[in-house]
Amino acid sequence: MEASMDPPVVLAAASHPDDIEFLFAGTLLLLKQAGCKIHMWNLANGCCGTRSRSREEIIEIRRKEAEASAALAGAVHHDPVFNDLEIFYDKDSLRVVSDVVRSVQPQIILTHSLHDYMEDHQNVCRLIVTAAFSRNMPNFAGLHATFDKPVRIYHAAPHGLRDGLEAPFRPDFLINIESTLAAKRQMLACHRSQGEWLETSQGLSAWLDEMIEMSHAMARDAQGINYAEGWKLHSHLGFCPPDFDPLPAQLRNFFQNST
Repeated sequence: MEASMDPPVVLAAASHPDDIEFLFAGTLLLLKQAGCKIHMWNLANGCCGTRSRSREEIIEIRRKEAEASAALAGAVHHDPVFNDLEIFYDKDSLRVVSDVVRSVQPQIILTHSLHDYMEDHQNVCRLIVTAAFSRNMPNFAGLHATFDKPVRIYHAAPHGLRDGLEAPFRPDFLINIESTLAAKRQMLACHRSQGEWLETSQGLSAWLDEMIEMSHAMARDAQGINYAEGWKLHSHLGFCPPDFDPLPAQLRNFFQNST
């Protein structure tokens, strides 16, 4: 497997509408600036994120909000395929997720932490990892052809920068997102219904400010960085050569050449 000379294709795959914006969007926007084609996929439709609207109404609202955010980012939007709390690591789900991964053929995947605070996040992560691992296995048949390009998976911080057992997140590296923070906030603000849900269900009335504070906290121990997203690398085994690390390499090469 050899890396392409073209800018890598990026798939940001998360559980619910607004997860990408909260956790990945600063890095994703930088990759877009660096010439990458970016894809945004919320696997769940947000159907449980309300106390006042019908299931059908909130699904449609959340879909339109996600489309608006993707349009701001200049990303390809992919529709959800699961209901909230119905994301399971099973054969049928894996085939659905594998078909989307094979259709996109990403070299960079941004997804949830393996150890997050809720099962939807963790199961999305597991499905995405196996879909990427099986991308070149023709006997795991699907709607789309297999592909042999290398892919590197990067895991974001869990929400709150701690896993479900309160262990602090320790990133392998940080991405400085200060230049994209305003656009990240604008993307997150598209998800107005999520803001309403967080306020009524969890008492989080300043959810946009919470995102900014989390980005600031991620950078707290780094010199010269005020806002960051932290990432952990998934093992290269079965995915790519050991030295294939396209996310920081793409950003480093682009910004060095643009100065």
